[in-house]
Amino acid sequence: MEETRVALLGIVVENPDSVEPLNRLLHEYKDFIIGRMGLPYRKRGINLISIMLDAPGDAISSLSGKIGMLAGVTAKTVYSKIPGQPDESAD
Repeated sequence: MEETRVALLGIVVENPDSVEPLNRLLHEYKDFIIGRMGLPYRKRGINLISIMLDAPGDAISSLSGKIGMLAGVTAKTVYSKIPGQPDESAD
């Protein structure tokens, strides 16, 4: 069983054309997402999204990297310091 980590992924979307590819990526990683909050900031024309994850470290890094490669999208990850637990789905 692979150890998982709890993390918060902060996303800033400045390009509306990247919303659909971003949602496809999030759907691809849906099994690791424990919560999501998105807010449009109309005054600035951007969207701010928080994704809470409990996933293997490589899955978190992969998702963050893929999101960061989208045009007009920035992603940063903050990891919890609590010890991870084995991923029960890795049988």
